[in-house]
Amino acid sequence: MRRGFQRAGGWLRGTVWEIPLYRYLALATVLVLMAGVVVGVRALTRDDPSCAAGVERVDDGDECVGVATGPYAYGQQGLADVVDRIRAENAGAMSGKSGTYVTVAVLEPFTTTDSGLASDVRHELQGAYLAQYHANHDSNGETPPIRLVLANPGADGTYWRHTVDELERMAKGPDRLRAVTGVGQSTENNKLAVRELTRLGIPVVGSSITADDLANGQGGKDPFPGLARVSPTNTDEADALASFAKVTAGRALLVYDKPGDPYTRTLQASFAALIKGSPYGAQPFTPPADRGEEGTTANTFRQIAYLVCDTKRTTDTLLFAGRHVQLRQFVNALGQRGCQDRRFTVLTGDEGSYLSGDKKLDGDALTHGVSVRYTALAHPDAWTARTGKTPATGGSAADAGVLDDLVTAAAAKPVGPIGPAPLDDGQLIIGYDAVQLAVHAVRQATPSGRSYPALTDVGLQWPQVKGSLRVAGASGWICLDAHGNPYDKAVPIVELTARGTPRFVQIAWPKGRPPSKECLPPQ
Repeated sequence: MRRGFQRAGGWLRGTVWEIPLYRYLALATVLVLMAGVVVGVRALTRDDPSCAAGVERVDDGDECVGVATGPYAYGQQGLADVVDRIRAENAGAMSGKSGTYVTVAVLEPFTTTDSGLASDVRHELQGAYLAQYHANHDSNGETPPIRLVLANPGADGTYWRHTVDELERMAKGPDRLRAVTGVGQSTENNKLAVRELTRLGIPVVGSSITADDLANGQGGKDPFPGLARVSPTNTDEADALASFAKVTAGRALLVYDKPGDPYTRTLQASFAALIKGSPYGAQPFTPPADRGEEGTTANTFRQIAYLVCDTKRTTDTLLFAGRHVQLRQFVNALGQRGCQDRRFTVLTGDEGSYLSGDKKLDGDALTHGVSVRYTALAHPDAWTARTGKTPATGGSAADAGVLDDLVTAAAAKPVGPIGPAPLDDGQLIIGYDAVQLAVHAVRQATPSGRSYPALTDVGLQWPQVKGSLRVAGASGWICLDAHGNPYDKAVPIVELTARGTPRFVQIAWPKGRPPSKECLPPQ
C-alpha cells in the first residue's frame, strides 16, 4: 500500500500538468453524457409536455390538461375502468357505416387531489358513459352515434382557456363536437369557461352547477347563450327548502361565507330573502381562498356556536351558505355547543352531499341535537315506492328504473365493468341526465336527410325541451324555460345520518308543488 502510494506520488510529481488535463477531459465527457441522460429522462417524464393525445402540460405545470381524444384516465386509477368502457364505446360509434358520429365532451377537474371532489367526478363520468351507452344501443337506432371525450381544465380550472381552445378546434373540425356537459362546481374559473364556450357558439349542459349567476334569465338577460342546466338554481333550491321546512324569519339564523364564490354568494342571497326581517344579523365567516383547505375557520365556528345558543329558543334553523369543508367544521362545532338541551337543524345546498363519507365529520354531533338536511341534486330513493306515495308528475319510477337497470348491467360486460357505481350522492344520476339532455338536443337538431346537426342548431333546442318534448330524467322531468333552466325541478331533501350516510326524506318543489302533467313553464 505504502509503496503504491509512493509510486503514485512520484508519478504525480512527474506529471503535475498532465493529470489535471486528463481529469478535466474525463470529467467533461462524463458531464456531457450525464446531461444527455438527464435531458432524455426529463423528456420522457414530467418535462415532456405531451401526456396523451390531445392532452399536455402547459406553463411548466404538473397537470395534464386539454381534451383526451383517446383512452386516458389522467393518472386517476379510479377512472381506469370507466375510461376503458368509453374507449370501447367510442370505437363502436366511430366505426359505423356512415362514420358520422358526433362528439360530446365531459368537462370536469379530472386531476383534482380533493378526494371528495374526485369521487364526484368519477361518479359523474360513470353516469355520462351510461347515457352514452343507452343512446347508442337502446334508442331504436336513432342517430348520430355519440362519442364521449374527457376535457380537463385543471384541478381548480386554472387552465380553462387552454382546454376551451381545444374544444373550439374540435367543434370546427372533423371531431364534430356538438356539446359540452359536466362543468361541475360553480366557481369563477368555470364561469369564465362557460362564458367563453357559449360565446363561441358551443352548447353547454351544466350538470351540477347551481349558482344563479351561472345561469341565464337573471334580470331577463342571457349572458351564456346556449347554456342549459339539469340542476335547479340556488334560488330554486332555497325555495324548495323553504316549502319543505316552513322557514320563517323568527326561527332561522343565516351563516355565510364572506366574500364567497358564485355558489355561496347566490345561496346566501336566496337564504337572506327567505328570512328578510330576521331579528338576528347574519353571521359571516372567512375561509381560505381555496375552500378545500381547513384554514382557521373552525375557530370562528366555535364562536358562532356560542352565539347560536344566545338566540331565543324559538330559533331552531340554521341556514348555511358555504362549501363542504366549512360545513363540516360548522357541524362539528355545533356538536360541542353549550346549549345541548336545544335542537338545531342545519339547512344547506347540494354541497351537503360531500359530507357523506367525510371521515373528519364528528358523527357524535348528529346524535346531540343537531341534524343536517340539504338539497340533493338527485337521490335513488326519490321515485321508489318504498319511500311512500310518489308524485304523479315531475318524474317517475319508470324513468329512474332505466338508469337502475343500466347500473346493474354495468357490473359486467358488455356494458361494464365501470367500477363501484353508487347512486346515493346523486352525482352519477345527474351526470347521466346531463348527457341525456345533450343527446336529445343533438338528435332533435339533426335535419331530416342529414346525418348530424350544425353546431349552431344544437343550442337552439333548449326552449323546446318541455311538454311532450321534455327529457325523462332519472332525477326527474327536465322541462326547460326559455332561458335553459329547469322549471320546477324535483329537489330531493336528504338528511345526513349519524353514520355519515345520506337518507332520503322527501321531494320538495321550488313552486311548492309538482309541475302540471303538461310541464309547460308559464310566461
